[in-house]
Amino acid sequence: MDKIRENTSVGIDIGTHKIAIAVSQVREGLVNITGLTSVPSAGLRRGSIVDPEEVVSSLSAAIEDAQRISGTEITNAILGYGGTGIVTTISRGVVSVTRPDGEINEEDIERVIEAAKSVALPPNQEIIHLYPAQYTIDSQEQTKDPRGMRGIRLETEALTIGAPSANIRNLTHAVDQAGVSIDAIIFNPIAAARAILTKKQKEIGVALIDIGAATTSMVVYEEGDIVHAAVIPVGAGHITNDVAIGLKTTLEVAEKIKCHHLNADPSKVKDTEKLDLAKITEQEDERVPKKYITEIVDARLKEMFTMIRKELKRIKRDNLLPAGAVLTGGGAKLEGIISQAKDNLHLPAQIGVPVMEIGATIDKLDDPSYATSIGLALMGLEIRENAGRVKKSNFRFKNINIGGVVGRAKQILKQLMP
Repeated sequence: MDKIRENTSVGIDIGTHKIAIAVSQVREGLVNITGLTSVPSAGLRRGSIVDPEEVVSSLSAAIEDAQRISGTEITNAILGYGGTGIVTTISRGVVSVTRPDGEINEEDIERVIEAAKSVALPPNQEIIHLYPAQYTIDSQEQTKDPRGMRGIRLETEALTIGAPSANIRNLTHAVDQAGVSIDAIIFNPIAAARAILTKKQKEIGVALIDIGAATTSMVVYEEGDIVHAAVIPVGAGHITNDVAIGLKTTLEVAEKIKCHHLNADPSKVKDTEKLDLAKITEQEDERVPKKYITEIVDARLKEMFTMIRKELKRIKRDNLLPAGAVLTGGGAKLEGIISQAKDNLHLPAQIGVPVMEIGATIDKLDDPSYATSIGLALMGLEIRENAGRVKKSNFRFKNINIGGVVGRAKQILKQLMP
């Protein structure tokens, strides 16, 4: 088995119900997904670890499977974070320009970003992302890139995303216990956005909604920048629970109904249609009106989308995102969910699929449940290639090896940044 190389990156998405891993590699200038797998996870609740041993066991199984598929030994990875407790705030930093002639250089930019990092977060939070939205020179001229400009005083306004320190520590410890070093930690929907959002969508305004089992994460882009991020404590697993309670059946049967026998769009279900539970399990013999099941699901989806819309109202973007909502994550596979998203969010909506050319012999690239792990792996390639120029403030770095993918810079970065 090959050791992980400079032109290879691994993304690990540790969710409440599954762990997904993607292995990406650059071959002849083309990004290839050489490994893609998921295994059931255990020991987590709402994205937070409650039983470390179970998490390490599940993660080790996923890593072993990914290594077998890709033929690559996994020693380093980009880790996704999608648990609760995400906090966003606007931070500001101010510094004096150091050069006598007033020309602003990379060092000045790094210092002003460090100044912005001093934003007061709750004592149990730590910064995982910081995105400078704009820079101001001498309180007058505004720009997104001040390098080479002249002035005395440099200011920045940045969006800061924080996560609970305990959650981050527990996740990183579990990955370390599984024998993998973490290169960087990235908020899940930001990683998914790298794989499935276009530059145009990010420019005109879009919300990426990642529907997991226990939580739903979201990130909002406008003019190419992240303007908001949030996690709401409702996911596809709640729908399974509701169906199980409503039909007085097991979670296993409810999950099968949700995945294979359900349409969340009430307009697509006839009043006379019934579901024969005996065809799903020998333990049941009831015929249930499909309309009743749809009503159960409809109530939960309305709650979820109402909470998402509340987040959009907080940032004054309700009904104001021309590119609408792009859904991803395992919950996005629920039949009829696009109709629900359109009706409840009052926005255009679609399922996200990879927007860049990716080579693969694997047929799961369009599966929404893998969008985050694929995005993490792609961002890993970008971080490695662009290590000399990447804005390190954008990610929470761990043990990143800042070597590059020799000779492939322009081609690869063009693919990774559609």
